[in-house]
Amino acid sequence: MNAIEESISGIVNSFLADDEERRKTDDSKIFNHPDKDVIVEILTDLRKIIFPGYFRNRSIKVYTLRNNLSMLLEDVIYKLTKQISIVLGEEDNRSEEAEKLSLEFVGKLGKIREYIKTDVQAAYDGDPAAFSEDEIIYSYPGLFAVLVNRIAHELYLLGVPVIPRMMTEYAHSQTGIDIHPGASIGKYFFIDHGTGIVIGETTEIGDYVKIYQGVTLGALSTRGGQLLKSKKRHPTIEDNVTIYSGASILGGDTVIGKNVVIGGNAFITHSVSDGAKVSVKNQELRYKFDSANSVEKVESENDNEWFYII
Repeated sequence: MNAIEESISGIVNSFLADDEERRKTDDSKIFNHPDKDVIVEILTDLRKIIFPGYFRNRSIKVYTLRNNLSMLLEDVIYKLTKQISIVLGEEDNRSEEAEKLSLEFVGKLGKIREYIKTDVQAAYDGDPAAFSEDEIIYSYPGLFAVLVNRIAHELYLLGVPVIPRMMTEYAHSQTGIDIHPGASIGKYFFIDHGTGIVIGETTEIGDYVKIYQGVTLGALSTRGGQLLKSKKRHPTIEDNVTIYSGASILGGDTVIGKNVVIGGNAFITHSVSDGAKVSVKNQELRYKFDSANSVEKVESENDNEWFYII
């Protein structure tokens, strides 16, 4: 045995010897973990159900759409039941309970479709760069992230463990938009651009809200760790609010009132009254040149430096 083989053998032996009880538990659960690929397949099928005609097999004709939807629903129920039964644990009745939860969930698809249609409309109304609803449905990352959140949120409300978070983290990986499945979002929600947005678990968002890239709706502090579980840690955003890029709104007691506009890069930890406009005071841009070639020359605090305001 050479040096590399000896090193590998030593590491493997130390891992196997470390916490024997935990190793036995891991071994017993090797086939009892939800399958990420199957979760993504469920999301793909649900997208086809919610937007029939957009994400269907092109070989399927219009007159078979009813049968196609029926098959997709049956497939979703079968796959979701199996994945839920895995995350519920090893109780004898887990399959029965999982099937019940799956059927309750698919009963919510009408509501999800109703809400996501308003999101498409909000994106079209709110973005002059959008040429059609088709463009939004096919290509807007914000709409995809919100669709996944609306699906995951209903499973979250049903008390399904793990799977809702797997769904939203998949959307996060695809879009750069991080929405916890616990976040409650009203109708006509529009995310413009979207990259870098974070929306925490206990966030509540009303109707007709529009947010831009880089916005954080987060907790003021998480130092309490698990002691903060189930407590309101994230802000409430009421109806008709616009939040521009880079703004951070933090804290469970923070309420942003109706018809408020939050300017870019604002940092907010207190409630804002209805109708207010919040912005960061514009900073003065200064350009330093070797020779006078600008509109206005002003002396800086340092007597030896001159800046030009343009």
